[in-house]
Amino acid sequence: MFIAHSVWCLAMSAAQPTVFTRIINGDIPGTFVWRDERAVAFMSINPITAGHTLVVPVEEVDHWVHVDPPLMAHLFDVTRWIGAAHQRAFPCERVGVIIAGYEVPHTHIHVFPTNSMADYSFANAAPHVERDDLDAWAGAIRSELTALGAPGVV
Repeated sequence: MFIAHSVWCLAMSAAQPTVFTRIINGDIPGTFVWRDERAVAFMSINPITAGHTLVVPVEEVDHWVHVDPPLMAHLFDVTRWIGAAHQRAFPCERVGVIIAGYEVPHTHIHVFPTNSMADYSFANAAPHVERDDLDAWAGAIRSELTALGAPGVV
């Protein structure tokens, strides 16, 4: 199943890269806090809360259930690092995680500081965010990732 789906994803990605692939490749600007050979994390331009970060595999895979298990484990390890940094950088009771997959056909994990279940609604997503806010949030996350000894800080 993974092989057939991977071949299909490869054929589709050769035709048209996703917006996330274009961000990963530097064709579209992104505010990165993590990068390694298998995953990246960058700030959401429509944040639910301050610090909302997207963890994305470098490989284009549309639906998270089709991600190879070792890669999925890595994505959740990166998510855990980002969440730990959120706890230190932003005043929050919890760190939320959502895998929705409707916006972009490229697996991504939403990681965001949260203080209530109301924070889990995409209806609360900001339609616009200032570049200075993205840079400040990313700087806070990078600083905490570094303090935690995370390996993929950019």
